[in-house]
Amino acid sequence: MNIVLIGYRCSGKSSSGKIIAEKMGRGFIDIDAMIEEKAGCPIEEIIAVKGWEHFRVLEKEVIKALTGTDNLVIATGGGVVIDEDNVKNLKKNGFVVWLKADIDILKERMEIDEISGITRPSLTGEDSVEEVRKVLDIREPLYRRARDFELDTGAISIGEAADLIMKKASIRIHRTRS
Repeated sequence: MNIVLIGYRCSGKSSSGKIIAEKMGRGFIDIDAMIEEKAGCPIEEIIAVKGWEHFRVLEKEVIKALTGTDNLVIATGGGVVIDEDNVKNLKKNGFVVWLKADIDILKERMEIDEISGITRPSLTGEDSVEEVRKVLDIREPLYRRARDFELDTGAISIGEAADLIMKKASIRIHRTRS
């Protein structure tokens, strides 16, 4: 069974996912990195040149290719839950964990990323707080519907988040095998 991490950008999917994969001896997959590899360019360029619709097509192809894999930790892009087929494919052999944090924490993490040179394309063209608010209004019900477990990463470290996810995933995996 895979451990699949969903949630808004900067919720801790990649950071905690790498720790989980290392501690559990699993492979780590970052969906956005796979999309960039497939397209041969950064996500910002995919969006700028071909648009969000093309990005979503690539995302769907990458996720479909992962269907049937096992023993992975998969960090998804924030919008993966928009497409029901993506969710179905990830859940076929995945324990889906929704990582979340409040808007102020997400904005703070996004600002830290920008300072470090990590850029993320705008989803709405609005300022970051308003964008987060609008996008979460749409996505939160989708995250909730897709998740097997949810975890607020706002008040805990990435290591603590990883430990909690591993504990819950181990219980789920044990139940599935019994």
